[in-house]
Amino acid sequence: QVQLVESGGGLVQAGDSLRLSCAASGRAFSTYVMGWFRQAPGKAREIVAGVSSGGDRTYYADSVKGRFTISRDNAANTVYLQMNSLKPEDTAVYYCAGGRVLRFTREYEYDSWGQGTQVTVSS
Repeated sequence: QVQLVESGGGLVQAGDSLRLSCAASGRAFSTYVMGWFRQAPGKAREIVAGVSSGGDRTYYADSVKGRFTISRDNAANTVYLQMNSLKPEDTAVYYCAGGRVLRFTREYEYDSWGQGTQVTVSS
């Protein structure tokens, strides 16, 4: 397991951009698949994006494809989520997660989770 801490959330207007960061502690980070999940009030948690351990493969939910970009810097033990053209529907608590994951969409395979950071997009 690695410890994860998200940052970068906040209140923005529709159409704005925001970059979330997830700082990891632990030497296993570079071997972990990393993902971003979000949960809006009254809704189930859903995957937003995922990136392979080496950064060469990515996954995006259809709702964010073309707007969000996930990336990682293994030397810095950090994963990012660049969010552009934000919409009110993107409002949620965003969680960073990681693990020895075989498929990005298998939420149960992620065994390290951050505390979450709030993203609020006003219309």
